[in-house]
Amino acid sequence: MNRAHKIAAALSLAVVALCLLGTFMTRGVMQHLPFLHGQTAGWNAVPRSYGIVDQRPWQTAKTVAALAVSAEELDLAREAERLADHEVDQAFAQSLRQATAETRQLTGEALTLQKRVTELQQTVKQDQAQVASLTAKAGPAPVAPGTAGPTGDDLDVAKAQLSLDQDELSDSMEDLARASGDHRGKIQQELTAREASMKKYDEQAGISRDGETAVVSAGRYKTLAGQIAEWWAQRTRMQLIDQAQQLATADVAALTADRARLAPEAQAAAVTAAAAAAGESSSDRVKELQRVATQQNILSILDDRLSAQQQLVTLYGRWHSQVELQHKMLLHLMLQSLTLIAAIVLLTILAGWGLQAAFDRMSQDRRQRQTLRTILNLGTQVLGLILVLLVIFGTPQQMPTILGLATAGLTVVFQGFILAFCGWFVLMGKHGIRVGDWVEIDGVVGEAVEIGVFRTWLLETGNWTANGHPTGRRVSFLNGYAIQGKYFNFSTTGQWMWDEIKVSIPQGTEAYPLIDKIREAAIKATETDAKMAEEEWKRVTHEQGSPHFSATPSVDMQPAAGGVDIVVRYVTRAGVRLETRNRLYETVVGLMVGTREMIQK
Repeated sequence: MNRAHKIAAALSLAVVALCLLGTFMTRGVMQHLPFLHGQTAGWNAVPRSYGIVDQRPWQTAKTVAALAVSAEELDLAREAERLADHEVDQAFAQSLRQATAETRQLTGEALTLQKRVTELQQTVKQDQAQVASLTAKAGPAPVAPGTAGPTGDDLDVAKAQLSLDQDELSDSMEDLARASGDHRGKIQQELTAREASMKKYDEQAGISRDGETAVVSAGRYKTLAGQIAEWWAQRTRMQLIDQAQQLATADVAALTADRARLAPEAQAAAVTAAAAAAGESSSDRVKELQRVATQQNILSILDDRLSAQQQLVTLYGRWHSQVELQHKMLLHLMLQSLTLIAAIVLLTILAGWGLQAAFDRMSQDRRQRQTLRTILNLGTQVLGLILVLLVIFGTPQQMPTILGLATAGLTVVFQGFILAFCGWFVLMGKHGIRVGDWVEIDGVVGEAVEIGVFRTWLLETGNWTANGHPTGRRVSFLNGYAIQGKYFNFSTTGQWMWDEIKVSIPQGTEAYPLIDKIREAAIKATETDAKMAEEEWKRVTHEQGSPHFSATPSVDMQPAAGGVDIVVRYVTRAGVRLETRNRLYETVVGLMVGTREMIQK
C-alpha cells in the first residue's frame, strides 16, 4: 500500500468515525412521537409548540392511525381517533370555562392597558358609526371613474381610520391578555384553528379505508424480504403504540390529580355560597351560584376527559395485542420461508449427489465422470440459488424487459467470458480436451494440465518433431478458442501424426542400396501403426473401397555439401513418437555401420 492509499484509507476511516458520532448524537430525532417528550399534562400546562390547550391525544391517535394495516387495526384506529377528538374538545371546553371563571385584580401595566382597551373600543364604535353615516349619505349611485366627490373621499378616510383603530385595539387586547394572564383569546384562536384543521382532515378521510383481516393481510407477504420488512414495521408500530399508551396513562394520572385538587375547592365554594346567601344581595348570590355551577361543570368535564383517557389506555393495549398477534403471524410465515430455503438447499445437495451417482454408474471413463460431476455440481447449485432468490425476493416485475436489458449488457461487457464459458461445453464434448491430453492450441503445443470453466492451461513442450521436452512455460487460453479459434488433440481420435528423421550419407557410399534397406526397415518398424492409422482414417472419412491416402513410410534423398541427406517420413502415434524415432535411428545407424564395414572389406 503506497502513501496515497494510506491517506485515502485514513480519510475514509475518519469520515466513518465522524458519521457514526453524528448519528449517535442525533439519534433523538428519530423518535416516533417527538412531541411527547418534555411535556406535562393538565389543562393549564403549556406544551411546547402546541399552544395553551394540550392537543397531544389527538396528534398521537392521528399519527398511530396512519400506520394501521389490517381491518382489526383500522377499527381500533377509528375508535382511538373518536375518543381522542372528544377528549381534546372537552379540554378546550374546560380551558375556556376555567379561564372565564377566573377573577383577576388588574394593577399597574394591566390596569393601564385595560383603560386603553376601553378607550379604543369606544373609538372603534365611533368610527363605525361615522362610516355608516357616510355610507348612507353616499347612496347607491355609482361614481364615475376619476371623479370621486368629497363624500367619497371622507368615506375612504373614515374606513382607513377604522382599520387603523381596529388593528390598534387588537394589539392592545393581546398586550392586556399577556399582562393579566387571560388566555381566553388565545384559546379561542387555537379552537378556531383546530376546527379548520379537523374540517380538512374529515374531508380527506371521507373515503373510508377498508383493510383486510389480519390473516389475509399477513398472507400478502409472499417473499422472505417482504416478511422481514413488515416484521420490522410491526416492531416500530408496537413501539409507537406503547408510547401512545404511556401518554394516555400519564394524562389519566394528571387528570386524576386535577380532579382531586378541584373537587374540594368546589365543595368548599358551594358551602361558602350557601352560608353567605342570606346576607348578600340577589345579584351577588346569582354570581356566587354561577361560579359554583361553573366549578361543578368543570368537574363534570374532567370526569368525561378522565373516562375518555382511560378508554384510550385500554384501546391502545388492545391495539398492541392485535399487532403482537400479527407479529406472530409474520414470524410464522418467516419460519415457513426459512424452512423452504433449507429444503431447497437440502434437495439441491441430494439431487447433485444422486445425479453424480447415476452418471458414475453409466460412464466408466474417469475423465468423463469428472466432467459430468463438474457440470452437475454447477447446474444444481445455480438452480438452487435461483430458487432461493425467488423465495427471498420473489419474481421480479417486468421480467421480459429486465432479462432483455441484462442480457444485452452482459453480452457486451462479458463477451469474452461468455464465449469462454460456451467453449468449455465444447471442450467437454466427445472431441474436446481432457487433462493429460497432448494438444495444439493456436500454434502452441503442450500437455493440458488444467481445464477450467473459462480457461485452459498447457504445459508447453515445443515442436513435436523436435526433442519434445517441456519448455517449462504454463500457457493459459480463454476457452473461446474452441468456438472462434482452432485446436488439435493428439491424444484422441486424431492421435496419428507424420514424423521424420534425417541422416547424412558421406561421399563414396552407395546410396541407393542403403536407401532401399532403410525403406524396408522403416516399413517393417511402422507397419502396425500404418495399418491402424489407415483404418482409422477410413472410418473417420466414411470412405468405401481403397483409401485415397496411404500411411506407408517414404524415403527421400536430398543432395548435401558433404554427401547425401536421407529423409524418412513415417506415421506414428503422438504418445510414442520419441520411442519410434529412437528405434528408427538405431536401425538406420546399424544399416549404415554394416554398409561401411562391407565397403572397407
